[in-house]
Amino acid sequence: MIGAALSLRARLFGSIGNTLLTVAMLALFASYLPVLLRWAVFDATWWSASPAACRAAGGACWAFVHEKFRLVLFGRYPFEEQWRPLIALLLTIVLVLAGCSLRFGWRSVVAGALAGLLAVIVLMRGGVLGLSLVPTDLWGGLPLTVFLAVGGIIGAFPIAVALALGRRSELGVIRGISVVYIEMVRGVPLVSVLFMASFMIPLFLPGKLQVDVLLRALIAITLFSAAYLAEAIRGGLQAVPDGQEQAAKSLGLGYWQTSLLIVVPQALRLAIPAIANLFIGLFKDTSLVGIVGLTDLLLATKQALGDPQWRSFSLEAYLFVALLYVAFCSFISLYSRMLEKRTRQHRSS
Repeated sequence: MIGAALSLRARLFGSIGNTLLTVAMLALFASYLPVLLRWAVFDATWWSASPAACRAAGGACWAFVHEKFRLVLFGRYPFEEQWRPLIALLLTIVLVLAGCSLRFGWRSVVAGALAGLLAVIVLMRGGVLGLSLVPTDLWGGLPLTVFLAVGGIIGAFPIAVALALGRRSELGVIRGISVVYIEMVRGVPLVSVLFMASFMIPLFLPGKLQVDVLLRALIAITLFSAAYLAEAIRGGLQAVPDGQEQAAKSLGLGYWQTSLLIVVPQALRLAIPAIANLFIGLFKDTSLVGIVGLTDLLLATKQALGDPQWRSFSLEAYLFVALLYVAFCSFISLYSRMLEKRTRQHRSS
């Protein structure tokens, strides 16, 4: 504790420049913090209130969140059925945490993922077990954002591993295909890939063959993420000592056994920070699916602001959404650091 205090003191007041900058920032916070607290807390309207009452109070209108939070969180999903996306969202989070905990074998993880995928589809779409049918164009809000991010990163893993191994392959054709794919995908923005998947691909399909827009967006996100994830995994592969591969070969293991059982698992553990960073970026980039007609969290917020009575409280609406993004991204970051610590302890034991 004393060491941390001394380190903080050295950083903030270690020189004349640092001291002046620290004092200036403290003065800036002292001047603006009371105004911010008065607007956001003391003069704010917290619970159910009319727009006129919010304007009369003069502070933040958190009553907008109280009034519209279900539209923001679940989009146009039927109001009386919104318990279904809530359960599907919680189930997805639990399965992801269990799969990343490193406490279960890959067979258990795959079986749990397949069972969870089936349960999420049944809950969200319905049409069986007495659940009413809800088409995918009514899915939206936070569950859709999480489904796209989780589905995109999970679907990208096998493709990314193949690309990372292919880029290190001694066969020129495989290495060339991997390099071309990775560099081409990384050279275009996600928006263009979503446009291609949503508007161009249907033009080349037979008239009777229609692919759901949600599935097309998920495929586009998966293929796009695979290129970036492949480079993160390739960095982990390069960090694995050559002796690991040589020892595996000396035991008589073939190329695929050595790669998938020895080298790739170690590379994934070493690449946890990069993978977490990509997942955080992907979670935020899902807001781009709004341009192809999917109601993600951000577009659901815009729809909630379509009510003319509440349109003037857009600042509160976007602050609420920003807090949701910060909460999810902070949790991903904290969980990845916990995994790093656990893998270090596992290697040292």
